[in-house]
Amino acid sequence: ADEAAGRFQLGGMRAPPTEIPFVVMTSPLNHETTTNYFAQNSYFGLKEEQVRFFPQGTLPALTPEGKIVMTNGSTLSEAPDGNGGIYDALRVSGTLDVLEARGVRSVHVFSVDNAICKVCDPLFIGYCLGQGAAVGNKVVWKASAGEKVGVVAKRNGRPAIIEYSELGEEMAAKVDAEGKLLYGAGNICNHYFTLAFLRQVATAYRESPQVLPYHLAKKKVPYAGEDGNTVVPETPNAVKLEAFIFDSFPLAASSAILEVNREEEFSPVKNAPGAASDSPDTARAMIAALHASWIAKAGGSLEGGGVVEISPLVSYGGEGLKGRTGAPLVATADATAAARMSMFGMRVSLNSALLEPAYGEHEVGLDLWSEAELGTATEPRGPP
Repeated sequence: ADEAAGRFQLGGMRAPPTEIPFVVMTSPLNHETTTNYFAQNSYFGLKEEQVRFFPQGTLPALTPEGKIVMTNGSTLSEAPDGNGGIYDALRVSGTLDVLEARGVRSVHVFSVDNAICKVCDPLFIGYCLGQGAAVGNKVVWKASAGEKVGVVAKRNGRPAIIEYSELGEEMAAKVDAEGKLLYGAGNICNHYFTLAFLRQVATAYRESPQVLPYHLAKKKVPYAGEDGNTVVPETPNAVKLEAFIFDSFPLAASSAILEVNREEEFSPVKNAPGAASDSPDTARAMIAALHASWIAKAGGSLEGGGVVEISPLVSYGGEGLKGRTGAPLVATADATAAARMSMFGMRVSLNSALLEPAYGEHEVGLDLWSEAELGTATEPRGPP
């Protein structure tokens, strides 16, 4: 729970310094820990009234035979209902009503485990607004055919995310004449929604729950032994039901997709420290490399091999660094804290080199999804 709360800090600290509502979906398992963590850290510079928390729902875990798992002799085993539970949770908690009352028209939804996410990215939001989209999705091109991420495609003519487990190895490996993956637009759980669409999905779910089907996930779930005491299994023994946030996409009349640079926007934290990929270590290294590149593009000098992080209060995406003069920044492995403090004050040596626009390297897919094009085959979707 503490590790999860720590990830929220990354999102909160990168929020734009404006009066934008910051809404956090928790689960009943970590709700109190998360709310307390924000309060103890003064909401990371946001006003308390800017931040709202709401818990998602839970569902019982099932045995392979379909029976409900008991944690002990008297307690049902329940688990969060997946990120697709956001729609009903927004409605039930009254959060949709609060956002509507505040005049909010659209929202940026992102996964807490992406340490390098650009919260409320103006390019992404502006692109979706310009396209008149009800749903927007950021993607990065898959590193390999076997990378375990869902891909953006069309299913029966409708926008959809196809999970890697559903795509199959043969289809995942298909390439075009130039050797580029046909199904390569990887989903990173980084979405734009109009508030009207969120309301539409929440209402549709209440009337027809099948619009957000549950997916089965085999998990290790503590269960009650014959004596009623809790047993912790060593192998998966039960099935959890999860709804996926992207299963609502076919309900959208129009969608927009924006491909972005993986090195600038996708560094998930899914594994323990020391893991070769998707760990706190790899995320920290990616942030340091990105921020070092901002310094170099602005003509700054950086010495040493330590970790450097530019506070988002100084620069959101590398902009505004030109002209900040001072002594060269020295970052050594044992001086990380000092390096961060130096970056907050921008004690960097800059020459007259121009600062390149932070958004100049994005590739934008300009095609807009439409309601038409009914078919049976899953079609690849990538930038034109």
